[in-house]
Amino acid sequence: MRKGMLDYCVLLLLSRESCYANDIITRLKQAELIVVEGTLYPLLNRLKKDGLLSYEWRESTQGPPRKYYALTDAGTEFLGGMDSAWNELARTISLLKSMLPQLPPPPPVSSAASDAEETPSAL
Repeated sequence: MRKGMLDYCVLLLLSRESCYANDIITRLKQAELIVVEGTLYPLLNRLKKDGLLSYEWRESTQGPPRKYYALTDAGTEFLGGMDSAWNELARTISLLKSMLPQLPPPPPVSSAASDAEETPSAL
């Protein structure tokens, strides 16, 4: 499930503006989702291969040109479907949580009771 969640988060970020990989990693960290380059680059390549992303090279004032990723029209449409699925899932989970009774925590297990359970009875 995390894989699909990461796809969703990356597409959400790119729906607002094009970014290069380090920008994406930084923004995900700001949202408390830690992702490393070794995870992100294969994901970006797969999304590009699937036609959901495009990229362009832009000159950088700090080093070599950078590859900026953006959503394609197909990516925008796909993100809309993910949004709908996420909203439906969040609604379902919220309903399930509201249906759960507020149960008290289980009583603590005494050490004497746990010792008796571990000791085999004599025949």
